[in-house]
Amino acid sequence: MGKRQKEIPKFDTSARSLVPSADSRGVTLIDTLVGTALIVLVFVGIAGAFLLAIDVVTNNRARAGAIALMNERMEYIRSLNYASVGTVGGIPSGPIAQSESLSLSGISYMRRTTIQYVDDPEDGENETDENGIIVDYKQARIEVSWDSRTGERRVIMVARVEPLNGLEIECDTPCGTLRIDVFNAASEPVQSAQVNIVNDSVNPAINITTYANVNGRVVLAGAPVASGYEVSVSKTGHNTAQTYSSSVENPNPTPTHVTILQNQTASVTFGLPNSGIDYLATKRVSAFWTINSETWDEPFSDTSQIASSTNITVAGGEARLSGSGSYPAWGEFESIAIGHGYLARWQSLNWGGTTPADTTITVQLLDTNRTPIPDTALPGNAMGFTSSTVDLYSLSTTTYPTIVLRATLTTTDASTTPTLDSYSVLYDYGPIPFPNAPLSVRGTKQIGTDPVVYKYDESDLETDANGFLELSNMEWDTYTIVVPLVSGYDLAYSCAPQPEYLAPGTSQNTSLYLTVASSTDLRIAVTGNLSEFVPGATVAISSPGLSATSTTGSCGQVVFPSVDPGTYNYTVSADGYADESGSVSALADQLVIENVELTPQ
Repeated sequence: MGKRQKEIPKFDTSARSLVPSADSRGVTLIDTLVGTALIVLVFVGIAGAFLLAIDVVTNNRARAGAIALMNERMEYIRSLNYASVGTVGGIPSGPIAQSESLSLSGISYMRRTTIQYVDDPEDGENETDENGIIVDYKQARIEVSWDSRTGERRVIMVARVEPLNGLEIECDTPCGTLRIDVFNAASEPVQSAQVNIVNDSVNPAINITTYANVNGRVVLAGAPVASGYEVSVSKTGHNTAQTYSSSVENPNPTPTHVTILQNQTASVTFGLPNSGIDYLATKRVSAFWTINSETWDEPFSDTSQIASSTNITVAGGEARLSGSGSYPAWGEFESIAIGHGYLARWQSLNWGGTTPADTTITVQLLDTNRTPIPDTALPGNAMGFTSSTVDLYSLSTTTYPTIVLRATLTTTDASTTPTLDSYSVLYDYGPIPFPNAPLSVRGTKQIGTDPVVYKYDESDLETDANGFLELSNMEWDTYTIVVPLVSGYDLAYSCAPQPEYLAPGTSQNTSLYLTVASSTDLRIAVTGNLSEFVPGATVAISSPGLSATSTTGSCGQVVFPSVDPGTYNYTVSADGYADESGSVSALADQLVIENVELTPQ
């Protein structure tokens, strides 16, 4: 026998090199992620540096253009003789535009030139000036601005301009100084406030736009002696203020237009209490009908308010067991859902009828699923009520926005039936939005005296279809809202007592509650600890002809509308407070207000 050759195993080396092991696969993935992250980081850095470089180059190019435009203007000023250095409509007057839009190398610029006289304090100012010349030299200020990717940028140049001989030159005509100070609601200076001065009565006419310094001040020396300088101040996002001329409607304006006298300073200050500028505010007004009481009645005139019934007949204004002379032992009906879209509080359930011997009437209240309300929410409801009245004050309007009445009639004498003549549910509803409510709003700032003329006085305002009115771009002031008597309505109360201060830069919400005017209304305002209004307090009033109960709303107020004139006893109770009782007289055709302060227990 020949020898058996030994088999040599064959290996697929190409497969081994292409399929990595589990360990090598993990390492390669981590390396790839790390490498990718580093590459991303590097490229993000490069991109950021590239954008920064572009921004630097762009801004340097824009800045170079702005400097060129600024130098151009300054060279033009140097080319003029001293008397001609001025701006169109400015003080001093001259041929230079106060502001102009320019384009250079595809970039848009705004160039503003301000030229003003300066009264050097070294030789005295105005009437104390040693030589009587208050226009010692001129100051030229040139500003060129442009928009960049990061916002507005600007370059500024300020230069002093004097006559060639260095001597002071008097005004061509008699002149004085106009000083304007601008303050905000906190009596702080408003820097960079825009100030406009106009006077068409002088020649050449004056129409200047300038800006207040860090002290909120603008000083214009060399203003021609004249009256009728109109001054207005403004700033982006702020209210405006101005001087006023005399008119038939405003014979004594404040502040009035300014008069300049020879070598004297005329000052106008915009600040407290009637002027000054600050951030605009918004006032939102919501009008509602006051909370009122309403009774849901079932007179049994038909079956329209009965959802279902068994062995029940409705006829002749009553509900009874079905049959005639022979009645079933049991009958039951359930009402439709009872409630109000603006339910404020449940009050009571009452019913009337007859229960001869051997008969009973049992009443239960059900929730929206027609399940009996548990005793934890309405004690005694599980077994049912057999006598009127049922107190519903503890029943939550949130958990039970509507209720259903179930009445069960029984008899053990087939010849006799109980009868239910009526039932009623008393509840409070509201507040309901008051659409198209007529309102008048007046501030306290005055622009005239004797007679007083108010800066904000609007009498023809009206809420929209949802009872809402938004007053935007309002300036800080104390505003009073009233309901015109000619409207036939009256302001019963406001959560924030009128008048109400509107602070700068704020949004204020004011809720008003209206009632019918020319009726006898009784309003009771309930306050507690630290004079805060107490919502949810129970207020009961009584007189020989009326007994009523209601609940204070979120503003701690309750109104009993259209009551008879007379004296009413009241009792106010609230959780955490001792009951408070007293009496109040309701006067005919008036809204009478009684303030009740509760003592914490």
